[in-house]
Amino acid sequence: MPETSTATGTWTEKEIRQQPECWSRSLNHIETLRQTLDRFLSPLLCKDTLRIVLTGAGTSAFIGDIIAPWLSRHTGKNFSAIPTTDLVTNPMDYLSPAHPLLLVSFARSGNSPESVAAVELANQFVPECYHLTITCNEAGSLYQSAANSDNAFALLMPPETHDRGFAMTSSITTMMASCLAVFAPDTINSASFRDVANRCEAILSSLGDFSHGVFGAEPWKRIVYLGSGGLQAAARESALKVLELTAGKVVAFYDSPTGFRHGPKSLVDNETLVVVFVSNHPYTRQYDLDLVAELRRDQQALSVVAVTADPDPIVEAGPYILLPASRPFLDVELAFCFLMYAQVFALTQSISVGNTPDTPSASGTVNRVVQGVVIHPWLA
Repeated sequence: MPETSTATGTWTEKEIRQQPECWSRSLNHIETLRQTLDRFLSPLLCKDTLRIVLTGAGTSAFIGDIIAPWLSRHTGKNFSAIPTTDLVTNPMDYLSPAHPLLLVSFARSGNSPESVAAVELANQFVPECYHLTITCNEAGSLYQSAANSDNAFALLMPPETHDRGFAMTSSITTMMASCLAVFAPDTINSASFRDVANRCEAILSSLGDFSHGVFGAEPWKRIVYLGSGGLQAAARESALKVLELTAGKVVAFYDSPTGFRHGPKSLVDNETLVVVFVSNHPYTRQYDLDLVAELRRDQQALSVVAVTADPDPIVEAGPYILLPASRPFLDVELAFCFLMYAQVFALTQSISVGNTPDTPSASGTVNRVVQGVVIHPWLA
């Protein structure tokens, strides 16, 4: 469906545009806290058997999925991503008393029932349990709990990242950048991340007033986002943004390029837009480009758009987006760039289907802070 925008004046647009500045502010703040942070983290990171679990609900959970693989490889530490929605229903499967645990909780409001319950369950299950809470709301339950606990550190994002729009935009990316800066300051810091911020500023500027089609203007009814490794989680978040902001009027899916062939590819038809986030890693990139070429040969999709930092004949054989020029990026840095396009696309699709982006759920059955969750006590 064609994209038209009357987004000016919405919180969602404002919060998309403010992201590069929010990242800079947060990373600068982290550097002022470095000594205090290190006093809390250094003794924990010296523990050989420490588990570091990145957790959150919904979009907040996808932060861990995007960055945990790279953090594990880069630091040599045992990082994993487990949603609070899984921790709460199956704590016996994910929380082991045998190993010390650092639970890193991401939360926009810090008031989601699962987020609060996950912290309590971790303390209940794991004798040696510590918490790093990364949140956007100083008044939230999660922040207040961490600020008043001996085994926790509360890290607050700039107040404007407590997004007032329905969908998480500046909140997810600022918490994501901040966690990377906390655990990998040698690579992700205020100086190095300026390149990411500048590139994303250039992306947002290139999209003007958001009135033109990000991925074209064909009459699609469904979208598939594909990405490898941590970029698969960026694809998942991109798909969720479309579902949230269109209230499901545009159906969205995600997968990895290699996984997509194993059944999910069946959903591609002449009303489907496929967007492939192409990796910068030379090995992984081959698989991404193979699927781009295959999907175009199939001629089943309405459009197959490759989004990439580097040109390639396979990319250029069909519709593509080439990121603004910059230094070579890690995939974990590219994720921020890809999310800019996905957020703007979801915003304009929301308007195209007649929704109000800041409050897209006309029925009120889906809420900015989840409701209706009953937390059942764990009885050993």
